[in-house]
Amino acid sequence: MRLFVAVPLPEAVRERLAGLRTGLPGARWVSADNMHVSLRFVGEVDEGVAEDLDAALSAVHGPAFDLSLAGVGCFQSGRRVRVVWASVDGSAALTHLHGKVESAVVRSGFGPEGRKFKPHVTLARLKNTPVGKVSGFLEAGHGFSAGPVPVTRFTLYRSHLNRDGAQYEALADYPLGDT
Repeated sequence: MRLFVAVPLPEAVRERLAGLRTGLPGARWVSADNMHVSLRFVGEVDEGVAEDLDAALSAVHGPAFDLSLAGVGCFQSGRRVRVVWASVDGSAALTHLHGKVESAVVRSGFGPEGRKFKPHVTLARLKNTPVGKVSGFLEAGHGFSAGPVPVTRFTLYRSHLNRDGAQYEALADYPLGDT
C-alpha cells in the first residue's frame, strides 16, 4: 500500500482552495477532497510495516495549533513548472510537528526525507509547462489567504492510484493537544 502523512483541511478551506482551480490549460487539478498539507510521503509498504508506522506515529504528541494559507507558488525544474500550490505559513508549531513525524517515519525503518520541508497544498500538476504560461495564475492567486485553520490532528493516508488520479483513504488519525 502507498502511504503518506498529512494535516487534513476543513471542507470550507478546501472549497476556497478549489476556487483557485482555473486559468491553467493542461493542468491536472487536485480534487478538493484530496487537498491537505503533506508532512511526509512514505511510499509503498506492506501491511506489517504499515502497522509499525502506525505505532510510531501514535507516539507523536504535540499541541494543537493554527495555520494560515497565503498566496500561491510553484515547483519547477529549470524554466518548466511541475506543480502549482497554495502556500502554508511555515509556523514553528507546524515545523515542529513535521520534525516529530519525520523522526517517527525514520524510526519505522525508512530513510530520511531528502528534501527541505516546504509546507503547501498542491492545487495542480503540470507537464513541463513553461514558467511564462503560469505567471498569470501566480499573479491572480497572489492575494489568496485562508485561516486561521485549527490543526487538532494529523492523519496517515493510503493513496489508491487509478486512471482518474489518486483517491486518498484516511487510515488513522493522531490527535494533537494537551498530552
